Amino acid sequence: MQVMDAVAVRRWADACVRSLDANRESIDQINVFPVPDGDTGTNLLHTMQSALDALLRSPMSTVGDALSALARGALAGARGNSGVILSQVLRGLAETVQEVSLVTGTALRKGLHRADELATAAVSKPVPGTVLSVLHAASEAARDCKSDELDDVVMAASRAGAVALADTPRQLAVLAKAGVVDAGGRGLVVLLDTLAAVITGQSVETPMDAPLLPRTPESLTTERESGSSEFEYEVMYLLDDTSDEAVAELRALLNGLGDCVSVVGDGASLWTVHVHCNDIGAAVESGVRAGRPHRITVARFADQITAQASRFVRDRAIVVVVSGAVDLFRAEGAAVFDLASTTATPTDLLSAIVSTRARHVAVLPGDPDIRTALDEAVAYAQAAGQDVVVVPTFSPVQALAALAVHDSSRRAGDDVVAMAEAAAATRRGELSIAADEALTWVGRCQPGDLLGMLDGEVVLIEPGPAAPESLMDLSCRLIDRMLAGGGELVTVILGADAPDGLTEVLEDHVRVTHPEVEVTAYPGGQPDTVIFVGVE
Repeated sequence: MQVMDAVAVRRWADACVRSLDANRESIDQINVFPVPDGDTGTNLLHTMQSALDALLRSPMSTVGDALSALARGALAGARGNSGVILSQVLRGLAETVQEVSLVTGTALRKGLHRADELATAAVSKPVPGTVLSVLHAASEAARDCKSDELDDVVMAASRAGAVALADTPRQLAVLAKAGVVDAGGRGLVVLLDTLAAVITGQSVETPMDAPLLPRTPESLTTERESGSSEFEYEVMYLLDDTSDEAVAELRALLNGLGDCVSVVGDGASLWTVHVHCNDIGAAVESGVRAGRPHRITVARFADQITAQASRFVRDRAIVVVVSGAVDLFRAEGAAVFDLASTTATPTDLLSAIVSTRARHVAVLPGDPDIRTALDEAVAYAQAAGQDVVVVPTFSPVQALAALAVHDSSRRAGDDVVAMAEAAAATRRGELSIAADEALTWVGRCQPGDLLGMLDGEVVLIEPGPAAPESLMDLSCRLIDRMLAGGGELVTVILGADAPDGLTEVLEDHVRVTHPEVEVTAYPGGQPDTVIFVGVE
């Protein structure tokens, strides 16, 4: 491709997550600078995943919007010094395309130059032989490329980054001692190779060079780790409600406390702060003086172990989209999107799906009116590599029936089939109050009338106002209508307007009229429906 649009940016971001996931362990294993904490690959993956999640939650009308979303997500979720630098690389790319509709070779050249500037400024004491050296070489190669074609520029940057990576052991003694290249630089080359592959349509991958020397346990221990107890902790937090002057003062204070200091922003109002220090309290208090620190994390290097980090942290998840009854569904282990408190836009629904961090997601919608927005959200999630299936449920009672047969030990496909069958075997009814005048199958209703609905159609109308006695009477009549076709279990979800004592009335009524049927009632609190009824 000769230009990149927002869709191509999303493809690149998703491919970066997959590439970093595949290379995470090998990058972690060569991580010896500035401390051999074995987490550079993990940090880069976590940061890039945060960037991708932010992109999937954001509208992507332009390429600038897409890159800005990536940069903001990376900054907010940056982990470790390498994650902070990655956020600035993405910010540099984003800043240079705000006024253009597509990324061309010229725009990419400018973006890499700005990324180089921001990443270098993010580090208090830049050191040759690190990711900054690799980024600078890639930027210089893009600048000097004689062609303005996008594929030529990106290939020049990718190749120069690989050459600079191979040269890092000759620039940094600790890398030569360990017989490895710089871990952060290796991660950047993975991202450049992935970008080149997306643009050219061909696999571009720099092989991990063999160690220069035989690696022993001692070779992975730097003088700094074994010779001093200084800077035992990594402190990170986000900062807002601040100013440029306060940030400059904060950076100076942190430089007096430790090293690996970076205080970088998104170009708007959010900053991320990173420092290796020994006085955790002083590092956080410095942030309090500068603004409002939040999302504070502290890690002790001696306690860090290499952990599997992946975009997906679990195999399966259930997302229920309903109005009310949040506690009921959460108690069953589902993630809940509450229509009573949140607008069901495609972006919001996508956020609920992505935030499960599950490889396979089954969605149980409790309202047929959200299907269009949900389909759009699911399409985005699937395009990004998540396996998402919508189980056909049209009411909270059908969602509850489906969730009751969910079994995570089954194959994902078999489990979805079982849930769909349980939902299909549940007749759905509801009692609500008419908001407008309308013509129904059983006559005209007026605002304030009580409506009994069965499988989406009005079957009973009781003139308003909605007195408690009327609500109870119509509820009993609706259940009788639903049980006319048989049934063994009646499930009732009570809304905010359900009168006191309704559960007892329904239980007594069914005990007399249908003694073989069991009644189960739950408080739901939904604001727009008096009761939901399910018959199985």
